[in-house]
Amino acid sequence: MKVNETDSAGITLLKKGHRGLIRALFSRLGLIVALLLVQALVLLALAYWFETSFSHIYSVMVILSVCIVLYIVNSRTDPTAKITWLLLIMLVPVFGGLLLLYTKTDMGHRAIRDKMSQTIASTRNLTPQDPETMKRVEQESPETAALAHYIARSGSYPIFDSTEVRYFPLGDDLFPELLEQLERAEHFIFLEYFIIDEGVMWGRILEILARKAKAGVDVRVMYDGSCEFSTLPRDYPKRLEALGIQCKVFSPATPFLSTYYNYRDHRKILVIDGHTAFTGGVNLADEYINQTEKYGHWKDTAILLQGEAVPSFTLMYLQIWNLFEKEPVYQPFLSCPTYPPRKAQGFVIPYSDCPLDGDKVGERVYMDILNRAERYVHIMSPYLILDGEMETALKFAAERGVEVALILPGIPDKKIPSALAKTHYASLLDSGVQLYEYTPGFVHAKVFVSDHRKAVVGTINMDYRSFYHHFECAAYLYETDCIPDIEADFQNTLTQCTRVTWETLKKEPFSRKLTGFLMKSLSPLM
Repeated sequence: MKVNETDSAGITLLKKGHRGLIRALFSRLGLIVALLLVQALVLLALAYWFETSFSHIYSVMVILSVCIVLYIVNSRTDPTAKITWLLLIMLVPVFGGLLLLYTKTDMGHRAIRDKMSQTIASTRNLTPQDPETMKRVEQESPETAALAHYIARSGSYPIFDSTEVRYFPLGDDLFPELLEQLERAEHFIFLEYFIIDEGVMWGRILEILARKAKAGVDVRVMYDGSCEFSTLPRDYPKRLEALGIQCKVFSPATPFLSTYYNYRDHRKILVIDGHTAFTGGVNLADEYINQTEKYGHWKDTAILLQGEAVPSFTLMYLQIWNLFEKEPVYQPFLSCPTYPPRKAQGFVIPYSDCPLDGDKVGERVYMDILNRAERYVHIMSPYLILDGEMETALKFAAERGVEVALILPGIPDKKIPSALAKTHYASLLDSGVQLYEYTPGFVHAKVFVSDHRKAVVGTINMDYRSFYHHFECAAYLYETDCIPDIEADFQNTLTQCTRVTWETLKKEPFSRKLTGFLMKSLSPLM
């Protein structure tokens, strides 16, 4: 393997033109995709064959479809998702029924679901809740204590004090601090990101990681398998291992159709020596620090945590890393000194949302903020594909006099999700929700801030993918020093936005309105 090094871009492991979709089409990954398509076509052909060639079989399948409809109506499925399934059954009874049965068998992800459940259960006490901290929270903010109790149900996610939190309003601001903290690493560096792509950002980071690994630091990298379809070749882990860096790919592409593909690792976690952690919307690619331009100016956010809350992020990372390890190791990494800052104010709850447990932690934390807000809730999100519960929570908060304002992209990265987002605009405006679009470009930030007291910064978008299908993470902040900075950033970003009104809605292109109208029933799949 040849390693290319430059002063500006650090280390690159790929030659130009040796990445992305074109390369994938002619690689082992291309073969996998082809086999998946063949399997999908076979399933479609069988369904069509049953429908057109065997009337008696078709009658049986229609009866089965009626049974499936009754099952859907009486299931615990989200109401919006029920509509999608009912529409599919109505249009293509045989195929729709077979598809539902296939998805409900959970083929391919039962193993990881059971393993994840066992992992969370076995590690629940590794970061115990300090009773004195909880007592203080209960005295100062009973509603925060109640939320902490809820979050703790889904894993080992205590509430902490003695944690300093710094907010970065842009990936451009984050990058120098991230490099500086990496340079200070002495024991271990854990990285977990949804997207990694070679360029200036990853090159500079990789140069430090390789140097630290050579010096004996335990360096581990984990990224989502969807990168194999876009940014990194299938053999990239071996290239990193040649540099002394351990690497794992979450849910890599395989030649078998499975519901497991629906569950992606959307988290962004960087932990250094157990005392410093980063999370937020920023992936490790050049558009996130505006080194390249894809959709205008890229607006993203992140936070740095130092202090007692950091081991929660260490544990989150290790829970995924150790899923299929024969002898998982946790304690040495969780017992590192955290060096709590002396003047850190407020409380912090780092938390993860696992899509396999049926508990929508990410959405419910957002809803808790909306339902308890007194003056304002200010939100930044790249997507707005809402289920009925979240839409109702946004509208109810506005209808009871809370200022609810959302900043969304002015230049979207995907046309269909953008069209779907706009299908919610009229209903939200009617309830008094304020909507803004970021004129310079794309908003990728995932931020809630409320009443100068509460905030959430993390990876959780306001869409079905994040609420139902992705592994996500975030930090809930109460009365921390950085909350005024988060609100100030929202107000500054607002000056670069165009407000959505009834008049602007009328001027939306017909094609976009039609796309949203037609795709609305399929929104749970977006």
